[in-house]
Amino acid sequence: MKFSVRVSEYQKQAMLNICDVELLGEKIVQDELTMHISESYYGERIVESEEARSLLKDASIINMVGKDTVSMAVDLGIGSENGVKIISGVPFLIVFNI
Repeated sequence: MKFSVRVSEYQKQAMLNICDVELLGEKIVQDELTMHISESYYGERIVESEEARSLLKDASIINMVGKDTVSMAVDLGIGSENGVKIISGVPFLIVFNI
């Protein structure tokens, strides 16, 4: 599996934006909500599963989109199923580990 990631710093915390690579550039619409999975936000580079796991474990703030991404995070104990929101069938989760 491949993931698209962008790592940055927010208020001196490591912030990771990560999504399933096939979602990059997509627009998800549900009712009045529109979410654009933009390259500028999620598309710094493409990584394999092992590096994605490492990045997920090290980040303090994580914005994640996609079945594979959210599933991996929950399996690692990062976030929980209760926090997952579904937008037009696509899982979305934000985690703060500060």
